[in-house]
Amino acid sequence: MNVPADRADANAPRSRKQVWILVAVFFAPLLLAFLFYYGLGIRPAGSTNRGELIHPPVTLPETELVAADEQNLPANTLRGKWTMVFIGDGACNERCREALTLMRQTRLALGDDMTRIQRLFLISANCCDRAYLDKEHPGLLLARIDNPPGEALLQTFPDAVQATNGGRIYLVDPLGNLMMSYAPGAPPKGLLEDLKKLFKLSHIG
Repeated sequence: MNVPADRADANAPRSRKQVWILVAVFFAPLLLAFLFYYGLGIRPAGSTNRGELIHPPVTLPETELVAADEQNLPANTLRGKWTMVFIGDGACNERCREALTLMRQTRLALGDDMTRIQRLFLISANCCDRAYLDKEHPGLLLARIDNPPGEALLQTFPDAVQATNGGRIYLVDPLGNLMMSYAPGAPPKGLLEDLKKLFKLSHIG
């Protein structure tokens, strides 16, 4: 049976209203969550990340850094992939070796996702113990920061004065945002756990 045209016209606004109500019910919680998390900086009490969030994230500049072999790394080195960064003396003391080993093992433990992440050692002085680095950490990117471009990059890190000897591992996302750090006393498996979660949620890098 056909519905009279006048009745159909009367029902149209009601149908549209119902659609908008459904849209509001579905999206309102998402919008509120986005506002609280990004706009107001409110995090759930049960947050399970192991590293320390850098809030707000710091966008690192695109800078050509001088590599250990005196060649320049491309300005976009910190773009396109996730990057684990360690900053320290090129002689590489006990904490340096511990951090670099953790970075290497974490990357290997990611399995098929290991191609999504790279490792970068920013060398503040005494470049470098190449025999150790080449043998134990093949594929590790080495860049000197004892020069104007490197110093400029370092100044964008939180607590830049302490960054060179704090022994922290930093995590940079594929857009070049410095977003997390891991102190020497952080749980060794925490970096891997956080990366697995980030890789599951992220479609970049």
